[in-house]
Amino acid sequence: MELKKYKIGDLVQVTRGASLGGEFYATQGNYVRLTCGNFDYRNNCFKENQSKDNIYYTGGFKEEFLLEKGDIITPLTEQAIGLLGSTARIPESGKYIQSQDIAKIDCNESLLDKDFAFYLISSACVKQQLSAAAQQTKIRHTSPDKIKECTVWIPSLDIQKRIGRILTDIDNKIAINRQINDNLEAMAKQLYDYWFVQFDFPNEEGKPYKSSGGAMVYNERLKREIPVGWQVENLVDFAEIKNGATPSTSDDTNYGGDIVWITPKDLSDQQSKFVYQGERNITKQGLDSCSTSMLPINSVLMSSRAPIGLISIAKHEVCTNQGFKSFIPKNMEDSIYLYYYIKHHIKQIEQLGTGTTFKEVSRDDLCKFPILVVGANDTYKQWVELQDEIANKQFVLTKEIAELTKQRDELLPLLMNGQATVNYHLSDD
Repeated sequence: MELKKYKIGDLVQVTRGASLGGEFYATQGNYVRLTCGNFDYRNNCFKENQSKDNIYYTGGFKEEFLLEKGDIITPLTEQAIGLLGSTARIPESGKYIQSQDIAKIDCNESLLDKDFAFYLISSACVKQQLSAAAQQTKIRHTSPDKIKECTVWIPSLDIQKRIGRILTDIDNKIAINRQINDNLEAMAKQLYDYWFVQFDFPNEEGKPYKSSGGAMVYNERLKREIPVGWQVENLVDFAEIKNGATPSTSDDTNYGGDIVWITPKDLSDQQSKFVYQGERNITKQGLDSCSTSMLPINSVLMSSRAPIGLISIAKHEVCTNQGFKSFIPKNMEDSIYLYYYIKHHIKQIEQLGTGTTFKEVSRDDLCKFPILVVGANDTYKQWVELQDEIANKQFVLTKEIAELTKQRDELLPLLMNGQATVNYHLSDD
């Protein structure tokens, strides 16, 4: 495959967004002010910004800054490591305003296919050039001119279209799987809330328990009413609580084995209900050299510092670093209940954190944390069966997402630098 050398500026227009006055930021409105928080740079796609309250803009702006569905954007400010060079596609027309921290990419479509451009801008080649040229301030910046100065090598337009279609099809499948998983998770959370927050689980007649007058009693520890017959225990009586540890990083023989070792960064990067692999494995020597513990499948992992509150269910035997408190339920069927119970009470758990450099939740405090215990009744068993069915479907999709992402990420550089060829026929649509 023959590649031709270009400056990006010969292929695209790169334009900076508008300077939007802070006095017009709002928590509600018709127009969303795009920020760097709208880039899911780990998955190279658009996300709704949940990190800031004031994401709407109510002031005036030029129409050219109101973006259309499918427009390609890239950040000009690196508010997280690896953000520069990320790309996203606008999901909806007439809603998102391009701010000055965001650049819009418009292709010269006689030279550059739009789908191919999306992956070209976010390729390792361009990211490395942008990183090297970024202003070395506390928060690193790039500019439209620096983006246009990047050197790239691209194939013919026909091959670009084939590459763009292949990668887009993979991303579309990933997006569909994520949406299905999100819908399943919404169902699972609703089931938890309905059963164990509202206490409207089905009674013997199949009617909502509390709403139908089910007997309730006030519990002093939880400061609320709970169904008669339910108990409150200490968390340590419900699950064994384990610390993690890190083998010496100065000894290479501690790493590279077949023991899955999880850090908070793994949970942050994967953003998944389940975890079964991490960025680094350790060896048996590494495991024996420190005080981390092996955790069985369906253990619940919770990051206890930097940050507190990342939660996942282990779907492989794993161990963790010292940034975790992990829970092994006395009855492993309680794993899914414990996962949602901790998620629901995570703000109370966060308040237990102490420390000056960063807050950490201690094992002793978690041991004394109260947990509502239902007992092995038919209603609880029904709930567990429903949740397990949802979780099994989610895990299949989670693994498929990981496999597709790995396939895309391995294929991307090979296609971009000509090491792999394409045999892909485009349809007319």
